Amino acid sequence: MPLDFTAIDFETANSSNASACAVGLVRVRDGRVVATTGWLIQPPPGHDRFFELNTRIHGLRAEDVDGAKTWSEQLDDLAAFVGDDVLVAHNAGFDMMVLRRACEATGDSYAPYRYVCSLQVSRKLYDLESYRLPSVAAAAGFLDFPHHDPTADALACAHIMVHAAQLVGAKDIGALAEAAAVRVSRVFVPEPVAPAQPMLPLLDAFV
Repeated sequence: MPLDFTAIDFETANSSNASACAVGLVRVRDGRVVATTGWLIQPPPGHDRFFELNTRIHGLRAEDVDGAKTWSEQLDDLAAFVGDDVLVAHNAGFDMMVLRRACEATGDSYAPYRYVCSLQVSRKLYDLESYRLPSVAAAAGFLDFPHHDPTADALACAHIMVHAAQLVGAKDIGALAEAAAVRVSRVFVPEPVAPAQPMLPLLDAFV
């Protein structure tokens, strides 16, 4: 199997995981970047306030997403880019929770994407003082990118995974995860709740 995956990075407007305001996506095929994209998102209603702390991190404000697609409107674009790929992200638990919570906030369905965390991989395969994305990306030879630009962060994550795979001779994401002793996880999708069954009438014998 080739080294194929999609790297993803979300930025959020505030402390709510549902407040996605931007996404970056990078497609890798056979260990090479073949496509990059990213866009702004109007966060779901009720999760759309921009905190100054978040703005200081990524530079985005409410006026920047005016006219952008809503979470629901952009979801098909996101799914079309990802396809059936394994997702990778740095601190992937955060990004997968953004995907899940934003869909829960809007009532949209989402796929049970498989994913691998580049932060976990890097902690197993690199000996560094810091495992923040810029530090690990530098160790992988990817330097001087605008951290917290979501497309740039996704690209940095992609380069980390490609470099890590080269370090251990892994030919695909599964082999890389195995070599680093990390899990290929899956985004939790709750089972649909079955409708309540109507109560049966009491039998005459018990009346």
